[in-house]
Amino acid sequence: MNNRICCVIAEDEQIFRDALIKLLAVQWPELDVVAACEDGAEALEAIAEHQPSIAFLDIRMPGLSGMDVAAATASISPTTQIVFVTAYNQYAIDAFEKGAIDYLLKPIDPKRLANTIQRLQARMNAGSTDPAALEAFLTQLTKVLPPRAVVEPMVWFTASTGKESRLIMIEDVLYFQSDSKYTTVVTTEGEALLRTPLRELVNKLDSSQFKQIHRATIVNMKAIAAITRDESGRGTIKLKGRAETLSVSLTYMPLFKNL
Repeated sequence: MNNRICCVIAEDEQIFRDALIKLLAVQWPELDVVAACEDGAEALEAIAEHQPSIAFLDIRMPGLSGMDVAAATASISPTTQIVFVTAYNQYAIDAFEKGAIDYLLKPIDPKRLANTIQRLQARMNAGSTDPAALEAFLTQLTKVLPPRAVVEPMVWFTASTGKESRLIMIEDVLYFQSDSKYTTVVTTEGEALLRTPLRELVNKLDSSQFKQIHRATIVNMKAIAAITRDESGRGTIKLKGRAETLSVSLTYMPLFKNL
C-alpha cells in the first residue's frame, strides 16, 4: 500500500482541472497530485495503480461517471477518500449534506476547498472510511440527479483507410483501440482510422454490447471467443476469427465474473 499523501483528479473540462490543481498546490502543498485525468476510465486505472489517499471526481464525465468510479474505488482502493466535484447545486446539495460526503461546486471556491481539506486531513488521521455510507450515498444521489441525455447508439460511421473512406456498420466492429488522439477500428476485414477519441466514442455506443476493458480499448462482446485470467487477476481476451489477443485491466475484470 502506498503511504504517500497523494490524490487523483478526474475532471473532463481542462479549465476546472487546472484550477483545482493550482488551488491544491497553494492550500495543500504537501499533497502529491499523481494523476490528472480527463475521463472516468483513466481515473479508475490511476486509482488502482496509485492507491491514492484522495480522489477528486467530477460527477459527470464521458463513459464512466464519477459515481461509477467512486463505486469501483470502494473495492480497488478502499482507503481512498472521495470528494465529488459537481455543478448540480440545485439538485445535489441536500444529498451531499445528509450523506456526509465531501463535495466541491464549480467554479471551486477557495474557502470551501480549505474546509474540505481540513475534513479530509481529520479523516485520514483517524483512518476513517465507510464503504457502506458511500454506497448508500451513491444510491441517494442517483435519485436526485437529472438523468443523462439519451443518445441513440451509433449504427454506422465512416473511417479512413489510407486515402479512402469506408462506411462501417457498428455490428461489424470487433474492437476499438486508442491511437493517440484518434481511434483504430478493427473489423474482420481489417483496420481503419476513426477521427474520434475513444473517450468521446464510448458515449455513442450501445453499452450492452460494447464494453470498455482498458483505458485504451473497447470490445464488442459478441466478438469474444474466450477470456483467461492470470495469477494477478488480469484478463486476456481471445477474439473470434482473429490471432491477436486483448488485455483486460484488473479494474475491468468484474465485467467478466460470470464468464
